[in-house]
Amino acid sequence: MSSQIEVPHIETLFKLDGYLTTHEAEIRRRYGCFQSLLKQIDTNEGGLEKFSRGYENFGIHRTPDNGIRMLEWAPGAEGIALRGDFNGWNQTQHQFKKLDFGKWELVIPPNADGSCPIKHNTKIKLVMNTKAGKLEDRLSPWAIRVTREEKVPVYDQVFWDPPQKYVFKNKHPSKPTSLRIYECHVGIASWQGKVATYPEFTKDVLTRIKYLGYNAIQLMAIMEHAYYASFGYQVTSFFAASGRFGTPEELKELIDTAHGMGIIVLLDVVHSHASKNVVDGLNMFDGTDSCYFHGGPRGIHDLWDSRLFNYTEWETLRFLLSNLRWWIEEYQFDGFRFDGVTSMLYHSHGMGHGFSGDYNEYFGLNTDTESLTYLTTSNHMLHSLYPDFMITIAEDVSGMPALCRGVTEGGGGFDYRLAMSLPDMWIKTLKEKSDDDWDLTNIIHTLTNRRYTEKCIAYAESHDQALVGDKTLAFWLMDKEMYSHMSELSPPSIVVDRGMALHKMIRLITMGLGGEGYLNFIGNEFGHPEWLDFPRVGNNESFHYCRRQWNLVDDNNLKYKYLYNFDHDMQHLEAAYGWLAPMAQQYVSRKNQGDKVVVFERVNKLLFVFNFHPTNSYTDYKIGVNTPGKYPLHLSGSTKMVLDTDSGAYGGHKRLDHNTDFFTFNESWDDRYHALMVYIPSRTAFVLALQD
Repeated sequence: MSSQIEVPHIETLFKLDGYLTTHEAEIRRRYGCFQSLLKQIDTNEGGLEKFSRGYENFGIHRTPDNGIRMLEWAPGAEGIALRGDFNGWNQTQHQFKKLDFGKWELVIPPNADGSCPIKHNTKIKLVMNTKAGKLEDRLSPWAIRVTREEKVPVYDQVFWDPPQKYVFKNKHPSKPTSLRIYECHVGIASWQGKVATYPEFTKDVLTRIKYLGYNAIQLMAIMEHAYYASFGYQVTSFFAASGRFGTPEELKELIDTAHGMGIIVLLDVVHSHASKNVVDGLNMFDGTDSCYFHGGPRGIHDLWDSRLFNYTEWETLRFLLSNLRWWIEEYQFDGFRFDGVTSMLYHSHGMGHGFSGDYNEYFGLNTDTESLTYLTTSNHMLHSLYPDFMITIAEDVSGMPALCRGVTEGGGGFDYRLAMSLPDMWIKTLKEKSDDDWDLTNIIHTLTNRRYTEKCIAYAESHDQALVGDKTLAFWLMDKEMYSHMSELSPPSIVVDRGMALHKMIRLITMGLGGEGYLNFIGNEFGHPEWLDFPRVGNNESFHYCRRQWNLVDDNNLKYKYLYNFDHDMQHLEAAYGWLAPMAQQYVSRKNQGDKVVVFERVNKLLFVFNFHPTNSYTDYKIGVNTPGKYPLHLSGSTKMVLDTDSGAYGGHKRLDHNTDFFTFNESWDDRYHALMVYIPSRTAFVLALQD
């Protein structure tokens, strides 16, 4: 496969955003850097497809004749040896042979009886002879299985060569038009105080996700990380699935089971930085501070205390591009959420930078072209090789123009970016203002302020807001009485009543207006209480806050079930109407600060009505709508309302009559051609659907 792509259509960018023409030279220069890299890969490696299969040669492999071959890149090493259970941990017996370009090779013939000299599940370690004259243990960067004994801090590499590999039964699901993501972490997915496993997640959590109506999961902390409390963001072994949750084959079964349910599985991939660990990480692999990373200060992320990749280093590119291919080819992931993209895009790593939106901030010297070229190449490779299912999402807070436009247009090639301003806005609003002082103009502006034709994933909160030091939305709203008044038998609580009402409204307006996809963090759909805190020295290694309390939502005597029911119906409503689809019609006709009323239309069929006022309800309230007809409060042939946050099924006050039909009358209102008269109770939102 040649890496070259079709003639660029950068003019398309300028038609979408004429202001970009000011920076045409820089956009074309960046595209030229990308094309130059592809040409080098074609010339030197026979194409991007071949180049990105480094895992087939590097690392440890059993040869067809049952011998062993290892290949490593360690340009700063003076020598490498292999030791392990198979040779009594002898560090001189099996020495690597030095090859060109900093590569080292070891070949071990099969045993006399024809069996493999290193058995499945055998512990091994590399012994690096450094320029300082020291012999130091290392793990192969290409290790696919690493484990450690209980209470032993350092990981060992394990030769993973199971006699029976997992055989996938299901194909990749096709890309959905609307993406509804359930962000999840396997380890915290149990209500018990422990590290949950892949089989437990497969059995207990996937069925919940399917029931709720999400069509994608985003798995966090899969790439192996020595420090559990890093939430998976200090990766030590990039090709190894975290062994604390189970075996590689059990992860494959999880993904295959999800595919059988029609659920897409995305990997939270961390290519923005790496752990500083030396003995069981990439840092100082060959005894130098460079190798896969920039040497000196440029190779250190001060805020994250981690190492930064050198995206111009040939073998670093092979390593990272092959890493993406590995997770697809070996585990059948459907795409990636790229972590820390803002940090990659700028030499400042985005630290202390507010990003006002001035285009000079994106097309000046602060942009790290080398990192951007790597990201563009990654997206080009992934979408070229896997066009039927591949989805990529950028965690970018800066709003880099064209990051989510096609590579041939001079864009970064991502399908989506996270709408990271939305949770910040909601948390700030809850922290600083009572809801009768909420600035609806600012809220609506933040929800709708995104780049035209660049898709966003909307979310009210993610794992970031759940971590210790912050609070979930539910806790911000109700923490004073969540321990005492979430029971059906508890006396009425104004705090809980307000909190549950606003929790539903915040999620509905975020999903309704905030983007072309939606994300929820595991458990937050039912208002999971408290924060998330991993076992660590500071909390006496406690699991109390490192779990998901499913027992709360499963208890019929508690009110968490109401938020769970609402999220279920909200997801299924979107599945039925597809308002998240790109370019789906969206029009905000009313945002009345005095009345606290917001009205908007989606897909020419759905009418969203919100009354955020804490006390005022409105009878015969006139709202505008563009398409005339009948807007029933119930679905055709049933008494079930399209969606009503005040419904008894969601713990509301049941103030709306679900047997009501609304008919438009021929009078323009709020810049719409027609109007309706509706009753809008306080702190209530509802959705009407045009009857065909």
